[in-house]
Amino acid sequence: MQKIVPFLWFDTQAEEAAQFYASLFDNSKIVTKAYYRDSGPAPEGIVLTVSFQLEGQTFTALNGGPSIRFTPAISLFVTCRTEQEVDALWRNLSQNGKVLMELQKYPFSEKFCWLQDRYGVSWQLNLTGRTKKITPFLMFVGKQHGKTEEAIKFYVSLLGSSRIEQVERYGPGQGEPEGTVMHARFSLGGQEFMAMDSNREHDFTFTPAISFYINCDTQKEIDELWDKLSEGGEKQPCGWVQDKYGVSWQIVPSILGDMITDKDSARSNKVMAALLKMQKLDIKALQKAYGK
Repeated sequence: MQKIVPFLWFDTQAEEAAQFYASLFDNSKIVTKAYYRDSGPAPEGIVLTVSFQLEGQTFTALNGGPSIRFTPAISLFVTCRTEQEVDALWRNLSQNGKVLMELQKYPFSEKFCWLQDRYGVSWQLNLTGRTKKITPFLMFVGKQHGKTEEAIKFYVSLLGSSRIEQVERYGPGQGEPEGTVMHARFSLGGQEFMAMDSNREHDFTFTPAISFYINCDTQKEIDELWDKLSEGGEKQPCGWVQDKYGVSWQIVPSILGDMITDKDSARSNKVMAALLKMQKLDIKALQKAYGK
């Protein structure tokens, strides 16, 4: 099971978006769907979440309503092996979307673009000559500017199989405060991330529209991550926390997915009802609701 899963919050288009993305990438498919039950908060039978794979990586899409919007503060960075791959993704993802950086040659890339697709999700496409891979990319702006290196050191300290791979800093005359992070790569629980500082004026910051779902095997792991990630941030319902940098996480038992997608609607209803009453998730209480 993938330890950390990027989790995308849509209004009502989760299934449509997941199918669209799966049509664009190789080794991609819809894995599971979960539905709202009579415990709410949406009408019973409406798709709650869709788990899907792109290039073998797992993502989850949620139908959560219109209250939260995607921003470019977190984007999905795609390395492409050929120009044809970049061009095809650009053509499909930019349709009815918004171009943030045109598809062209830049000092740092032979071919690159940054765009928001028709659903508002941001993508960076980069010609690298390497196998296609999708990596969450965090941009620290506004009051979070200058905190990239501090944040990634904090994140790496929390999980096993985590490390900082590379940090490049701005130098003199590069248009950003000297010493801040121009580009960083790091891994958390085996999931690769990228990050950067940007001191330019941006009318956006991190939102829960893209959060990171951490699959936890034990209550001890849930307790520790809940306490550490919420310190200086905010504890929220249903296992969500917003950390001190504004990034959102879900601290969740790895068995929850099987409970929520159980074909026995009575059992899954009871789990959902129990979950909706919790902040930090309690494995034993969820198992009791499930009947185990």
